[in-house]
Amino acid sequence: MQQSSTGETSFRLTYRVDAIILVEIGEPSPRLLLGGVNEAVEKDLVDETRKMAHLSETTLKQRMALRYNARVLKREFEPNNLVLRRNDVGLPTPGERKLAGNWEGSYMIKEVVGTGAYKLERLDGKEVPRTWNARKLRRFYS
Repeated sequence: MQQSSTGETSFRLTYRVDAIILVEIGEPSPRLLLGGVNEAVEKDLVDETRKMAHLSETTLKQRMALRYNARVLKREFEPNNLVLRRNDVGLPTPGERKLAGNWEGSYMIKEVVGTGAYKLERLDGKEVPRTWNARKLRRFYS
């Protein structure tokens, strides 16, 4: 089946020929009778076909990345910012069930570890044991 991103079948890109079903081998179809010359020419063009498929796949991936990145909210925090932490780690507190809050805390950014990674500490000064990424944090406004 043809891939939407490349316009070619994976069998053709791998083996340089179109797939033939067993019925066509036993009883030759017009495609086999008339296609002998065309297949020889197509075998020479397979490298170009692969390059074109690679280019179309690359452009499709770039368009998908641009569309995704246009919708992503960038969150950057600095040390001493107050944040809330997403409450989806571990089991929920007994008795809270599905109506429990999605965010917990308030925590303070202790240090920026890397791009989008932060060390947190509680307001009483105790450090939270793991690093957290910006997707799991939300700015806290009092």
